[in-house]
Amino acid sequence: MVLFDRIPMPVAVCDPYGDVRLVNAAFALEWGTTAGRLKGRAILDLFVPVDAAQVDRIAQAQKARRRSRYTVAVAWRGGDGARRRGELIVDTVSETANRVPDLLVTVRVLDTAVVSDPKPSAPVHPQEARILALLAAGATTARTARETGLTTDGVTYHLRQLSRRWGASNRTELVARAYAEGVLVAGVWPPRLASSEQVDGASEGRAGKDAGG
Repeated sequence: MVLFDRIPMPVAVCDPYGDVRLVNAAFALEWGTTAGRLKGRAILDLFVPVDAAQVDRIAQAQKARRRSRYTVAVAWRGGDGARRRGELIVDTVSETANRVPDLLVTVRVLDTAVVSDPKPSAPVHPQEARILALLAAGATTARTARETGLTTDGVTYHLRQLSRRWGASNRTELVARAYAEGVLVAGVWPPRLASSEQVDGASEGRAGKDAGG
């Protein structure tokens, strides 16, 4: 613990779902608070990813139980109120091969220039949109996992992230918010995804135009 606390770069240890378990002094200082106040927070509530696909690759690595290193470009506002941009260097680590990896997250600040504020509602990644469409159609977690190629843990991970992002307390609220955000087309059955521009503004969204199937 003493050595961990002396690491000069901000470092956090998170559970497989991205909830903070432990941070060092540099991490707490970056947020202008104490380590105890950050415990239990979702790492993606603290840092806004620039590209949701980078986060999805980490989820896939956890699904495959791979020990890998990934970089996620992020923006955030530090404890001093300054806007920053930088990278999260994420290592998936586990004590045994069969255990879903925890996340060792190191923060690298690239600059403290003024960057644009994150959108009030972060874009929905195509994988998340497909899950929402299946959810709206009444699919169980198991069926959603089969349809998307994820594990049930992977589906649960995405649902938890969406619930945090939108402040939804249950799946009914998640579906309602998906329609309100324009992710799903209103008045259509079975549930159908909106255009890629509405889902995430990226060309990759075209691959998931109809996930209600």
